[in-house]
Amino acid sequence: MTDALAVLQRLRESRPRPVPRAGEHCELCTEPLAGREHGHLVDLEARRLLCACRGCYLLFTPEGAGGGHYRAVPDRYLALSGVRLSPAQWDALQIPVSVAFFFVNSALDRVAAFYPSPAGATESLLPLETWDELVAAHPALAALEPDVEALLVRAEGDVSACFLVPIDACYELVGHLRRLWRGFDGGREAHEALDGFFDRVRARAR
Repeated sequence: MTDALAVLQRLRESRPRPVPRAGEHCELCTEPLAGREHGHLVDLEARRLLCACRGCYLLFTPEGAGGGHYRAVPDRYLALSGVRLSPAQWDALQIPVSVAFFFVNSALDRVAAFYPSPAGATESLLPLETWDELVAAHPALAALEPDVEALLVRAEGDVSACFLVPIDACYELVGHLRRLWRGFDGGREAHEALDGFFDRVRARAR
């Protein structure tokens, strides 16, 4: 058992088990999170996001902490102004909407591509040779932290906006659009939410 997991186990054993409370809570130690800004962890075995209090989040920030079970999602946002997907590259991915995100899935040792849809995050099951072309043209993409960071792309005609973002931001966007989605292309509310989301990403990005 790694140091981080050992610390977490000692915390659990040394305190009375709290009575479950309504509202959001840390999914490791059950600390209430209502009204508090908090981080997220990726459970690499279950392939899901966990809400974490600050203490539990910090346990898994060093690389390799948690024995490869959990990884803390970083909070960096970068505008990749030099990265562009051509219309031909976007068409090759056959993604039916204008937004997608790409991240390195360490369990599969490959890049996964997802896009928002009425059903939530939908994976592109196509071969992703286009990713190899992008990394060759833009080496900065090789700096994506596996599982916890993503390349977020919005393609509109001949213009594409590309950002390096935390993976939880991508799933936040997908969940929000899923609730608003109307009709074939998402509808006015979904498009307005998408515009607002990218405005916030631009404001945070370095």
